[in-house]
Amino acid sequence: MTSPYNAPTSRTVLVTGGSGFVGGHLIARLREVGWQVRGIGRSAASRAAVAAKGAEPWDADLSDPAALERAMAGVDTVFHVAAHFKLWGPRRLFRAMNVAGTRNVVSAAQRAGVRRVVYVSAAAVVMGRPEPQRAVTEDLPLRRMGFAPYSTSKAEAEKILRAANGRRKGFSTVAIRPPFIWGPDMPALDHMVETVKSGQFQWVAGGGQALSTCHVNNLCHALMLAADHGEDGAAYFVSDGVDTTLKAFLTRLFASRGVTPKDRNVSFGLAWTMAGIMGTAWRLLRLKGEPPITRQMLRLIGKDFTIDISKARTELGYAPVLTPEDGFRMMANPVSRPGSTATASSHVHAG
Repeated sequence: MTSPYNAPTSRTVLVTGGSGFVGGHLIARLREVGWQVRGIGRSAASRAAVAAKGAEPWDADLSDPAALERAMAGVDTVFHVAAHFKLWGPRRLFRAMNVAGTRNVVSAAQRAGVRRVVYVSAAAVVMGRPEPQRAVTEDLPLRRMGFAPYSTSKAEAEKILRAANGRRKGFSTVAIRPPFIWGPDMPALDHMVETVKSGQFQWVAGGGQALSTCHVNNLCHALMLAADHGEDGAAYFVSDGVDTTLKAFLTRLFASRGVTPKDRNVSFGLAWTMAGIMGTAWRLLRLKGEPPITRQMLRLIGKDFTIDISKARTELGYAPVLTPEDGFRMMANPVSRPGSTATASSHVHAG
């Protein structure tokens, strides 16, 4: 399905994180409407993946402002998608990629004469201590929690992005905040399926938590709208337009891979305590990999969290282009979609 977005075709844009899940789909959508697309990559493999999606690959890294500026020469819009999305890891990695990287992208864009930077933020930037949050709006403040390095770094990056708005005449920024991002080639699902197959999966608090989701096609549509619409310096929540529950949603995702989780449950309180103990053990003993459960993960999925997309509907003209039902049908036939080849990358997002 081609995006209904209509815009002039004589436009050159740049995508960071183009070798990843969201970036790859975005490149495909941009090419469908005829835009000239550049994609940066710090390795030959990532640049090859960018080229395979139909973008012109550029050798640049988020840590190299000069290389970023060269890649942005003549670019109208930068879509900043790249991010370090992990549920565990040293804070320095999150800060280096998500915070310092965003600062470098914004600075390079200003020097290169870019008109607008559209940033893939995260709905999680307004999450504080674990408690239900329903129909949240953009009025909530950004939150920074010590147990949540990913969402904290995304909040800090969004603050940098929005503060840069208007510092140069003709330069503006917009942040798009999706919740749980999903689609036919979502890398996170592979790990989740293996957890189910190993018999280690449990529903936190029974899985009845209210949940907003955002299919990758809907996110790409919102990003493209944000290139020309929306208030300068604003942030917008976007979603699939209908809410669900964690159990209902994940059950259908698992079914798309032919697996069914057992009906095993763990209370949120017990899971939170276990995650704290595991986190301490991993840090003190310097264990490899990620703990089976982390407080960052529990904060993302352990309590009700739904968003209100009224502002995006009004100011961006946003409406979902894909229903959840259509999205799940696509999960059963992923090869039918352009840009559906999965890539190994940490540059993916969840709300």
